Amino acid sequence: MDIDRANWSGEGTFTQVLVETLQRAPEVREIRVEDAPATRSEADYNFVSNEIFVRFDVRHRLEAARRFGFLPVTRTVAEKTMTLEALAAWLEGQADVGPADYTDQGMLQFLRTERIIPPYQTRGYKLVELVRIYEIGTTQAPGGPSRDAP
Repeated sequence: MDIDRANWSGEGTFTQVLVETLQRAPEVREIRVEDAPATRSEADYNFVSNEIFVRFDVRHRLEAARRFGFLPVTRTVAEKTMTLEALAAWLEGQADVGPADYTDQGMLQFLRTERIIPPYQTRGYKLVELVRIYEIGTTQAPGGPSRDAP
């Protein structure tokens, strides 16, 4: 499994939990974590926004077809072994993650808030963490259509 943390500052406790959980996911092949440009901090709150990109394993299978309507060919077709919807269902079953707050065809979104009161201070701040998970496109199968030998 490839994990790319080069563009991530490391902020976000829930983001770290998601990355560790995604490492245990059965069909996730690659994880890339990045800071989102929406991250900001003020006196009474801290907003952390991170994006996670995942690539699923791909299964290659041969499929018989006809080229030009009569020429038999065999082509290699790449199929993902998991979808973003299946990942959402799998993450929902994990005790430390739970269901996503928002899902659509291309994204899962988690929003967590926490009140932080540092020691020796009377006033704390609110930590808001937004994490979005996107799917990176699958790569095509190596080679292309090949002609069947008679």
